[in-house]
Amino acid sequence: MAAADAGMPRGPRLRTVQPTVMELLKTELPDVLLLKPAVFGDARGFFFESHNQRRFTELTGVDAAFVQDNHSRSQQGVLRGLHYQIRQPQGKLVRVVSGEIFDVVVDIRRSSPTFGRWTCTALSAENRHQLWIPPGYAHGFLVVSEFAEVLYKTTDYWAPAHERCIRWDDPQLAIRWPLTGAPLLSGKDREGRLLADAELFD
Repeated sequence: MAAADAGMPRGPRLRTVQPTVMELLKTELPDVLLLKPAVFGDARGFFFESHNQRRFTELTGVDAAFVQDNHSRSQQGVLRGLHYQIRQPQGKLVRVVSGEIFDVVVDIRRSSPTFGRWTCTALSAENRHQLWIPPGYAHGFLVVSEFAEVLYKTTDYWAPAHERCIRWDDPQLAIRWPLTGAPLLSGKDREGRLLADAELFD
């Protein structure tokens, strides 16, 4: 049997290849990172890993423990932000599962070389990009599609007593929101403070 096996033609040796499941892109704020998942699709539909903790840590160098998942739905023209928690600060991993948003992050750490600067990106169900926002930043978004559903993981729990808001139209920040009219705001967001008057991180 062994001799017969020895004469049998052998097929190619299979090699296990680890697919690239996520790509990392830098933004204008060095710690704010854009993640692009690899999407595998065919005539039936598609599949992709929306989160892989080990891969996330390898790519970003961030060993984050996510403790809460949030899901919001907003209509076109809704602007949420700029939000943060001054205590129990949250890191956020944000993505969109329906529609599109104009997403904005502001560095509000006084000791940071990029203090007061902001970056923006389009997150949509079509591009499936994700944005990692570390603690120490304010976050907001504008819905630019008919509606949008946003999912985000957080590294700490929601703490209403520690919530803070910076005005979306702060002239010091001069964020270039792609607005076609007045945004739809919550009462809390209408009462946001200017950056110069806000309680910030050291």
